[in-house]
Amino acid sequence: MWTVSRRSRRLRVLLPLVASVLLMRPSLPAQSRPGRVAIAPQSTAELRDWDQRTVRMTRDGDLRLRQTREDALIPGRTHERLDQYYRGVRVFGADLTRQLGNGQAPSSFGFIYDGIAVDPTPELDADAARAIAEKQSGVLLGPLAEPELVVLPLDAGGFALTWRVRAVTGIDIRQYFIDARTGSVVLEYSDLQTQTAVGRATGVLGDPKKIAASSESGRFTAVDHLRPPLISTYDMQGNPSRTNSYLNGFVQLAPSDLASDSDNAWTDGAISDAHVYAGYTYDYYFTRFGRKGLDNGNIRMVMLVHPVRRSDFTIPYYTQNSIYFTNAFYAGNGVMAFGEGLPPNVTLGGQVWDFLAGAIDVVAHELTHGVTDYSSRLIYRNESGALNEAFSDIMGANVEFFFQPSGSGSMKGEYLMGEDVVRPDGIRSLADPLSQGDPDHYSRRFLGTSDGGGVHTNSLIASHAYYLAIEGGTNRTSGLSVQGVGAANREQMEKVFYRAFTQFLTASATFSSARAATIQAARDLYGAGGAVERAVTDAWTAVGVF
Repeated sequence: MWTVSRRSRRLRVLLPLVASVLLMRPSLPAQSRPGRVAIAPQSTAELRDWDQRTVRMTRDGDLRLRQTREDALIPGRTHERLDQYYRGVRVFGADLTRQLGNGQAPSSFGFIYDGIAVDPTPELDADAARAIAEKQSGVLLGPLAEPELVVLPLDAGGFALTWRVRAVTGIDIRQYFIDARTGSVVLEYSDLQTQTAVGRATGVLGDPKKIAASSESGRFTAVDHLRPPLISTYDMQGNPSRTNSYLNGFVQLAPSDLASDSDNAWTDGAISDAHVYAGYTYDYYFTRFGRKGLDNGNIRMVMLVHPVRRSDFTIPYYTQNSIYFTNAFYAGNGVMAFGEGLPPNVTLGGQVWDFLAGAIDVVAHELTHGVTDYSSRLIYRNESGALNEAFSDIMGANVEFFFQPSGSGSMKGEYLMGEDVVRPDGIRSLADPLSQGDPDHYSRRFLGTSDGGGVHTNSLIASHAYYLAIEGGTNRTSGLSVQGVGAANREQMEKVFYRAFTQFLTASATFSSARAATIQAARDLYGAGGAVERAVTDAWTAVGVF
């Protein structure tokens, strides 16, 4: 029996088994530290000042409206998202949200930068940047992989004009920021986030369910027309090369790639679960929050299943294609990919890995990365990346509780992630992070550079706060106790965290700003000083976030 060491177990699902290392090589002369300005006004005077500054910057073209959405939870409110621009070029990670209602702005959150001084005219064109990214990643990028010119605030201080390019390899998804003057790689990091006929289907765990399929020319395809967005599930037939070509913009998937069945009695568990659970996740977001899919505009949802074959498994093949075995990830533009798991005679850290699509919380986790992609755009590194992962875990658990509140065995709502397919114990515990070796308190956070600055490990600080806000209890590190709202009032906390993460947080959010945003959301929804606000506030305090 092949067994991967327990040490490798620390590299979680949604993360390739080859640890990503942050690479920071500023190519421009050192400048003063970026003038990063945090936006979280509390008093009426501060809100008025920021509102006036926002209006002024919008008029001058320094802020551009990206999105306006009606508030589905509080009638009469709207939410704006604005991106910062410098001389016509977007500033990466600089944006703000503004809540509007009754002629006022009740809240505003975000980060912008002062003191930017770079020439906005690139010396390298987009094609040259694409070629550099191809050399760095070792994969070819198609014409649909269009680089974006951005001003990048540097961790070490100053700013750089860069081309942002995204590349998918067999083991990772990389974001490259290429100096638009010299062609050097300024920054790179992993972005691996990973008419209808109703038929019968059997899931990975042998459970029966209904599936929405389409009838075409005597066969049934995994296309769901019952819900407003087009939900399509594709069978990649164990072909990682074709999967990479699609994700890197070389080819479009054809109707012949759609998963299909001859009699509408689906027996491929991975295909069945990916397709059905995607629909369930859509239903949850619409029922609970009035949200219309990933972008709130019913954008298509694409599920990719069987990117490799278990029968092809060898250690070298696994090393080259690990994201397609023990991973599930969101690939952008409404596309999700689900790993094949491992052969029955192979374990990882003493755990069996089944088809990743077989866990409803894993599917909901990945789709929530899509929700984040179309709302806060939390950058996938450091604290903003940990919040990105935390929100996906939180909503993954919520969807499981919503559809499996009183199941039996592994098919029930609980605060373990992926426990249905990674057995025993799943991969993370929101209730007791320390039991899985993850931090339950800000003082224990991972401070290294691997895993994008600990986006998976540190996510448990925020998701444990969510657990405490509902269930209550005592944080093991701080010893502080929380009076949660109780499981019967779970919906209250679901709405608080959804509102904060999708309507208040911005790309560079920190744990501190997440605390402020969730407290504001609790006040908006349930009143200032009430039990919900107290539970949220005490939970963040218990996990050491102030």
